[in-house]
Amino acid sequence: MGLISALFIIAMAFVTATLSGVFGMAGGLILMGGLAFVLPVSAAFVTHGALQLVANGWRAVLHRQHVRWDIVGWYAVASAAAGGVVALLAIVPSKPVLYLLMGLVPLLLWLPQRWINLDAAKPRQAFISGLLVTGLNLTAGVAGPLLDIFFVRTSLARHAIVATKAATQVFSHIAKMLVYGAPLLLSRPQDLPPWWVFAIAVPLSMAGTVVGGWILDRITDVDFKRWTKWIVTGIGVIYLIQAAQLFLRGGA
Repeated sequence: MGLISALFIIAMAFVTATLSGVFGMAGGLILMGGLAFVLPVSAAFVTHGALQLVANGWRAVLHRQHVRWDIVGWYAVASAAAGGVVALLAIVPSKPVLYLLMGLVPLLLWLPQRWINLDAAKPRQAFISGLLVTGLNLTAGVAGPLLDIFFVRTSLARHAIVATKAATQVFSHIAKMLVYGAPLLLSRPQDLPPWWVFAIAVPLSMAGTVVGGWILDRITDVDFKRWTKWIVTGIGVIYLIQAAQLFLRGGA
């Protein structure tokens, strides 16, 4: 890996952790696209899982008083089941397919709320969210907009939403690291960034999470929901354009 690519990953770790700290999902979407730009797909999945595990885990710790642990418990059980199924299927998307899926995922935010009757606070639906969100996370690399659908009709405030989503995503990212990391370490460990990139990026992810939390305290619930939708949609459009270019070039 070249120095420029390594520095790019380190910078992305801080910036995207800050965004995730504010909006709960935009950062992970940007980070996955950036990593896929400079790394092979499997390595991008593992690196994304490691950095987002730190960012989400630290965010859950910082806002632990707001976490709904009953939701997290049901989600964790389902996440383990979804990870096992995807590991057996051994599916690794190509880069064009990955960008296509990442570009389509934000469209979920535009589904009319009257069509959605989901509530993560209900045990059965918390379990379903774990299955679906982890499954999408392991194929598209990100699943924040899908997870958000399960929180649209909850009565939770923005701090509880961000904290609970962060805690659930810890399990999705653990699944991602296990499903893609084990085969990668056995076959192509050289595809991963060097250890020093993680050594620098991990504390920067934690710092970005703190900065994001500081910003979150200063915005309203209305601004939180409005800006989340538009930022994530804009990112999705960029990824759809990138996917089209890759398909036209016959990229793998």
